[in-house]
Amino acid sequence: MKMVQPRLLVRGSIFLSSGLLLAGCMQASTLGLSDPNFTARDRQQLANPPYRQAWISPTYQRQVVQYHRKEAPGSVLVDTAGRFVYYVLPGGRAIRYGATVGEDGQSWSGVATVGRKEQWPGWTPTADEKRRLGPLPAHVDGGAHNPMGARALYLYIGDKDTLYRIHGTNQPEYIGQAISSGCIRMTNEDVIDLYSRVKVGATVVVLGPSEGRIAFAR
Repeated sequence: MKMVQPRLLVRGSIFLSSGLLLAGCMQASTLGLSDPNFTARDRQQLANPPYRQAWISPTYQRQVVQYHRKEAPGSVLVDTAGRFVYYVLPGGRAIRYGATVGEDGQSWSGVATVGRKEQWPGWTPTADEKRRLGPLPAHVDGGAHNPMGARALYLYIGDKDTLYRIHGTNQPEYIGQAISSGCIRMTNEDVIDLYSRVKVGATVVVLGPSEGRIAFAR
């Protein structure tokens, strides 16, 4: 795995000490703090995040696109190969968001549902993460320093938590790359928008790398 800076990898996330600023970030993200989906806490947390706001390629900025698959409106589809998350709209369209996806050997694919949703979630490392990654904090409270970011959608199969999430990030400059330990990361602005649209119980389809290339081939 390419190590750009010293960091601790967690499932789908990177935990940074509050004093570490990320290099290579250049310009503001796509939305300002006037977004109507933002709460007062969102505006407070995102006004001075513990990272430099990242330049994100236009390819991975939020946009409405044509959608030719058969998922029902209200569903979410993750295209691991393309590094995209789609929220399916009526009429053959979808909102497409850029994402960071799991690196080789760490990604998950399948069909799940949104079992629960949480704003500014805390992060409690699993026993497996502690075994693989060494000393980690027992718990990190929600906030802009937290690698889970502003929102989290928890993916379940039946009544079982898969331990995979779609969530925000404190490293937005990695949108469009495959470096996570499995979870799907989005910019905080984009995950707030997705969270406002997705209902608990919604279907989430996660395509593996080869499936994505086939599904979106034209």
